[in-house]
Amino acid sequence: MRSNFLFGSRCWMIHFSAEILLKSVSFRLFGVKHGNAYSESLANEELLNNLLTMGVDVDMAKKRQPGVFNRKGTNEQGLKTFLLSKGASKEVIASIISRYPRAMTRTPESLSYRWNLWRRIMTSDLEIVNILERSPESFFRSSNNLNLENNIKFLYSVGLTRKCLGRLLTNAPRTFSNSLDLNKQMVQFLQEVCLSLGHNDPTDFVRKMILKNPFILIQSTKRVKANIEFLQSAFNLNNEELLVLIRGPGAKILDLSNDCTRRNYTNVKEKLFSLGCTAEEVQKFVLNYPGLIFLGEKKFSDKIDCLMEEKISISQIIENPRILDSSISTLKSRIKELVNAGYNLSTSNVSLLSWSQKRYNAKLKKLHNH
Repeated sequence: MRSNFLFGSRCWMIHFSAEILLKSVSFRLFGVKHGNAYSESLANEELLNNLLTMGVDVDMAKKRQPGVFNRKGTNEQGLKTFLLSKGASKEVIASIISRYPRAMTRTPESLSYRWNLWRRIMTSDLEIVNILERSPESFFRSSNNLNLENNIKFLYSVGLTRKCLGRLLTNAPRTFSNSLDLNKQMVQFLQEVCLSLGHNDPTDFVRKMILKNPFILIQSTKRVKANIEFLQSAFNLNNEELLVLIRGPGAKILDLSNDCTRRNYTNVKEKLFSLGCTAEEVQKFVLNYPGLIFLGEKKFSDKIDCLMEEKISISQIIENPRILDSSISTLKSRIKELVNAGYNLSTSNVSLLSWSQKRYNAKLKKLHNH
């Protein structure tokens, strides 16, 4: 009886001790987990307070790149100090972080290195600040500074000027995020196109192509090749005519997918044929203004219909294709204003429908004064 009691007591004590041990382990584990969560919460709270103090639109930043707010370390204060030293205002810095919060993840060393690389192209810190204000992604999208440095060296080596590289940084910064091999492939391809078309200065050809179309280096060689072949066959161009087209007004068409290029050109032809235009007139129309190829079927058709409803003939449109640059709402409002001012669009020059707003307003004022 006594032994049973002792045995039972011993079991109870072991059970009780084990329970205490498990509870203590459980509490310790929970405490560690809770401590990490607590420290992370404090860090996140500190980040949010810093950003609010800096004037950052936190809601916008979280919406744009929420993952940044889950990182253990950010460099918002270092970024602010660095950009202030380069001439950026507090408002510009707040705007940069609001729109591209990943900028806060760059280290001071990486920021300084990248800035110095950009200064090989840009003439001043302020020039870089202005680009960052317009497009923070262009500077902060990639952290691979070695790739950027190699691309800059390569593009200089193939004859691109500092001014040309500046245009690329401003308009097509993804060029410098490309791998060096991709940029080499496109430049080599363009040089081969140049030589195959009978032009003996590939350096000049590449430079002019990039000046006319800063986005060409971020396209695939397959796409560019397909569009070049399409333009030559669709318009029955000889090599010299093709060179003039792709180095000039047709350069941007090379960005489109080949399916889109073919489809839009077919739409233009069918619409103009339905209005009595000849194949020769259609070809002349498109070659004079290749930007038409960027207009989808509905947009192109609606603009033509809008103009013809106002007694503007198709021959007037063909002679002044740039009027199709204007939106339908702009065309309608200008047509209404001109008619009210006594301007006869059916017999007068219609090019003013595509004039700049300042020039157009001056013309309208002159019409009213008469």
